[in-house]
This record gives sequence, C-alpha cells and structure tokens, in this order.
Amino acid sequence: MVEFILVAVIILLALIFDFGNGFNDAANAISTIVATRVLTLRQAVFLAAIANFVAAFVFGVAVATTIASGLIDPSIVSLWIILSGLIGAILLVYAATFLGLPISASHALIGGYVGAALIAVGANGIIWTGVIKIIAFIFIAPLIGFAVAHLFFIFIIALVRKTPERKLSNWFKRLQLISVSVYNLGHGTNDAQKTMGIIAITLFTAGLLGSTLYVPFWVVIISHATIALGTLMGGWKVVKTMGLKITKLKPIHGFAAETAGAGTIITASLLGIPVSTTHVISGAIMGVGTAQRMSAVRWGIARKIVWAWILTIPISALIGAATYFIISQFI
Repeated sequence: MVEFILVAVIILLALIFDFGNGFNDAANAISTIVATRVLTLRQAVFLAAIANFVAAFVFGVAVATTIASGLIDPSIVSLWIILSGLIGAILLVYAATFLGLPISASHALIGGYVGAALIAVGANGIIWTGVIKIIAFIFIAPLIGFAVAHLFFIFIIALVRKTPERKLSNWFKRLQLISVSVYNLGHGTNDAQKTMGIIAITLFTAGLLGSTLYVPFWVVIISHATIALGTLMGGWKVVKTMGLKITKLKPIHGFAAETAGAGTIITASLLGIPVSTTHVISGAIMGVGTAQRMSAVRWGIARKIVWAWILTIPISALIGAATYFIISQFI
C-alpha cells in the first residue's frame, strides 16, 4: 500500500514538473513569434499548446527511453531516488520561472535525478556515457542552432535581397506561422518525453510493467497534455527575456530562428538525445542576430543565459542529492 501511494505521488510530481516545463518553456516556444508581432501573446500560446499535444501522435519515444534506462542502471533505481530527483528539478524550475530565467527544465530533471542517485548508490550506478552525452549537448545543441540559423538567415537574405520590404514582411509573417508550429512539435516531443521516461522508470521499478521497460501510451498522452497545459498558462517573464532582450526580431528573423531550432530539436529527438529546447532556440536567435552584425546581440543578456545553462545541472544535482540525504534519514 505504501509503495502504491509512493508511485502515485511520484507520477503526480512528474506531472507537476511537466507542467512547470511547459510553463517555463512557453518562452522559447512562442518568444520569436510574439516579438515579431505576427501573433498576440494569447494566440501564440494557444498555437504552441496545440502543437505540443499533437506531437504525441507524430514522434516516437526515443528520448523517453534514454531518460528511463540510459542515465542510471534500471536495476538499482529506487522510488526514493526518483522522488528526490523530481523534487530537485521542480524546485529549480519553478524558482527560475518566478525569476524570469529561461533555464533548461530538461537538464534540471537530469541533474536532480543523477544527483540523487550519486548519493544513494554511488558513481558505479550511473551510466556515464549517457550523462556525458547530455552534458556535451549543453554546448553542442545551441551551437548547432546558432550555426544553422546564422547560415540559413544569410541564405534567405541572398534569395530575397531585391524584394520590397513590405512584400517581404507579408511573406514571412505567413511562413513564420508554419515554422513556429513545426518548432513547437519538436519542442513538445523532446520535452514531454523526459516526463514519460521518469514515469516509465517509476512504473518499472514498482513492478507494474513486468520484466520489460517500455512507455505505455497513456503515459505518452498524459505527458503531452500536461506540458501543453503548462505552455497554455505560460511564463511571461521568460517570454520577455527570450523574445525581446536578446536581439531585435522581425518576421524574417523569427522564421530563420524557428526553422533552425525545429530542425535541430526534431533531429535530436529522433536520435534519442534529450536536448534543451531553451538552449537551441536561444542559440538560433543569437545566430540570426550575428548574421546581421555582432552588435545586434545584447551580449550581456546572452552571457547571463549561458551561465544559467552551465549551472542548471550542478545546482539541480545538489538539490536532488540533498533531498535524498534528508529522505534517507527517515526510510
């Protein structure tokens, strides 16, 4: 009975994290199209939420599998480790959202989970190849987003350089509706799968999946529905940082950034790599900015965002580890 209640609590906390993920990541999901004034804040949030949910029926669960079995040896995971990791992630994500910091909720979850496991079972229980790959992509993913957006924007400018400004603006307002929708499909699939992975390993650890670790379809649906709801509620402080403070955006810039971000995130999702959608779109926005001129990017704001990226995993790992240490005194 106690184990059943603990499973229910963990699933509830996983969904609270998922909601917070959508709430914080509403910023990277809609910041570009709001900043370019193609859609109002309300319209953009609604579009992003729909795309986040529709992603449940478009992509697989490769990222969820990585989270469930590619970070910590499933045979030594306990429900208390999962619980502690979730608490670490939730505390950091909600604090960052309140402060208006666009951190990676994905990395907060990974950090909290790994930190709790380190205290509980030691370094031998960690699958370091999986952890190192994720840490590497803290830097690789935004650099790819930056490079692709930078080059794509230069290519677009070469194609349309003789087109009148008004006609150009009308074209890219329409195109941005497509690019932001595809971006949000990618955002929904990569980020919702982190919650799926946590719920799946919880069910497996409790013996509710039998001998095979897999992601039940009801977990897919509830994870996407929750992140969509979080996106619908939105984190407006973070939207302001992402869409208005990094660089000045027009529809052509938003289209380039969203297209580059979507391509990067969807590719990573299909390969089972849990990247930060926040990192990718931030890099893409900076890439578009530098394609105009280096001074177009407000590097002071960019520097603060990068530091938030770097510190997310260590801080959430410390919180997860501390949480497990405290819980272990009573179990």
